[in-house]
Formats: sequence, C-alpha cells, structure tokens
Amino acid sequence: MNNSPTISIAIPAYNEANYIESVIKGFLKQNHPNLLEIIIADGGSNDGTQEIVKKIALEDNRVKLLNNPFKIQSAGLNLIFENCQGDIFLRADAHSEYAPDYIEKCIEALESSQALNVGGSQRHIARNTFQGGVALAFRSFLAGTAKYHDYNYNGYADTVYLGCFLTKILKEIVNQNPRKELFDTTNVTNQDAELNLQLLEISEKSIYISSDIKVWYSPRDNWRKLFIQYFKYGRGRYLTTCKHPRKAPLRTKIPVFFLIAYLLILVLAFYFNNGWNFFLLSIIAIFSVFFVETVRVFSLYFPNFTEEIWRGEKDKQPSALFIFLSCLISLIIMPTSYLLGNIYQRYRNKIRGIDGW
Repeated sequence: MNNSPTISIAIPAYNEANYIESVIKGFLKQNHPNLLEIIIADGGSNDGTQEIVKKIALEDNRVKLLNNPFKIQSAGLNLIFENCQGDIFLRADAHSEYAPDYIEKCIEALESSQALNVGGSQRHIARNTFQGGVALAFRSFLAGTAKYHDYNYNGYADTVYLGCFLTKILKEIVNQNPRKELFDTTNVTNQDAELNLQLLEISEKSIYISSDIKVWYSPRDNWRKLFIQYFKYGRGRYLTTCKHPRKAPLRTKIPVFFLIAYLLILVLAFYFNNGWNFFLLSIIAIFSVFFVETVRVFSLYFPNFTEEIWRGEKDKQPSALFIFLSCLISLIIMPTSYLLGNIYQRYRNKIRGIDGW
C-alpha cells in the first residue's frame, strides 16, 4: 500500500431518509485528504433517500448515487465496487454512526496489522425503549460470540463489522470468481462474512479488529423487525456454511445443537408417562436461562446505559424496568429467530431441493 492511498466509501441503502444525510456529511466532515468518493447504491427508496443524496451531491461532487435495481445489499455493494476508483474500499452502513477519526483509524489499522480487512466492534445505540433492550442484549453470548461483539478486543478474527479493504486484493478475488462478483448475490444476508472467509483462504491473519475504530449501530426498533432480521441471518449463515463447510466457525453450528436438544426434549416428553409435564418444565428451564442471562447482562451494562447507549432526549429515557423487559424479549428473539431461519433454509435446501435463497 502506497503512502497516501485514495479511499472509496461504499454505502448500500434502501429507505434510509432518517440516517443517510448524517452518515454522508459525517464522512465529509472527517476531511480526510484522500477521500476520493462516497458512493451510495440505492435499492429504489421511496422515502426521500435519493433526493437527499442528490442534494448533497450537488454540494460536493465526491458524493455519487447509483441505482441498484436488484435491491439487495450484496448487489449494491458489487455495483459500487465496479464503479469505485479508490485504493481502499471502505464498506459503510447507513444505519450507523462513525467516530470523527473513523477513516484515519481504519487506514492506521490496515498499515499496522498488515491485514486485508480491518474494522471495529459493533457498538449499539438506542433512541427508543426496544432499541435499548437490543443494545444490552447484543452483549450477551446468546446474541452471538463473534469477537467484534467485544468493544475492547484487539486482534485477528474470522469476521468483522463492516470492513475496510485493499481494493487490489478484492479485484483478485473477483477475477477468480466464476460469477465475477465480489459479494455473493445468491445470499441476501451474511455476504460480509462470506467475503471474509475468502480472505482467510489467502491468509489466517486477513481480518483484524481494532478497538480504536469506533462505529455505533442503530438496531431494529421493534420486535417484528428484529425477528425478521435474525431469521434472515439464520438463513444466510446456513448458505455460507454450505459454500465454505471447512472454513465456517464452530459457533455457526450452534443452531444444529439447539435443534438436536429441542428434538431430544420432545422425544423425552412423549417417552415418559408424564411427558407433557416434563415438556413444560423444559420450557420453563429454557426461559429461566434467558431470564438469568438478562439479569447478568443488565447488571453489567445498564449502569453505563445513559453515557454509552442512549441517543434520545435525556428527559425521555425509558425506565430501567422497560429496558430490562426489552432486553429479555430481544434475548429470546435473537437466537430463536436465527435458529428458525437456519432450520427453514435447511428445509429448503435438503428437503425441497431449492438451491440458494
């Protein structure tokens, strides 16, 4: 990498009118001398997102808008990559906030780690009660065990939130791909993790997480959206595991273990004379695990809720009780919907013989 690499920022978007302006202007304010372009691939927004981007583009020609007719993120990212010119490909999300030195810290981490992709931990922020619960729940092992969940982690990993890549390496991956695409368009979610698995085939030290790279994510604001999100995550992770069975982390196989345990409970329930009592006791035991873990997470992280997580009006911060209940609900939804999505995709692939999403 030369001494002054140029940077292309890639932002796939769909109906992000509430966030897109602050994200774009936030990057422009960082005033990095080699920020070449910010490219937004819009999937047909109807909430004014495109108009906002066009207005900013008139003020700064580094901002560019592309039409993503396929709507999904992977297609949008591929479209941006085909049109970008920078030495560095910085993948951003319209649903996040970035530290003023985000670009600078990404470049520093690339240089110091010699990795092919770097990023920071996925910190969560909240503007309503449910988001507050999700933000706390994300810190639990029940929400995932990837290293980017740890705000203080520094070191190599198998995946990272978002990512900052060397463009020349990504071009090599595209050239070796029979489909000539960077992100897998057969998978609606998990395309980032799938790309990272390809990078790990080049080097075991391809992915690096730096705690100096700070980004804050705005989670889904109600239980239905969260359920759909993690259901899709479960589907996407299964497809990625099928594509890279030997490289998939052990944690991705956890849904299988949960499924086996659940089926075992059902078998035992029918085997014993008082089987339904056993079944109900098992359900209560499972709920107790969620409840105890919620208490643990809440006690550890709620004391810093106002300073680290809450982004709404200070006088409208929800009560501790409602945050606790939202955290409990989120902790139940995340692994459950992920498991159901994983099972559903297995059913489509194994039983119905449908290849892909």
